[in-house]
Amino acid sequence: MGLGGCILLMGAGAILAFATDWEMDTVNVDLVGWIMMLVGLIGVFVYVSIARRRRMVVPPTTTVVPEDERRYR
Repeated sequence: MGLGGCILLMGAGAILAFATDWEMDTVNVDLVGWIMMLVGLIGVFVYVSIARRRRMVVPPTTTVVPEDERRYR
């Protein structure tokens, strides 16, 4: 799930939790909205942590020698 999906999930959850007054006998719509917002928030944190790892620059393990200092055999 990408960042857009997480934000969409949080928005839909907020609409269910705060902007509706539906009453159902078997499902608590407010609780479903809160759960959707929580899952979306967890998704955003996971996405950000994965994106941070992808942007990490690892220094080279071998020594870089400039072209003019190389010795050819």
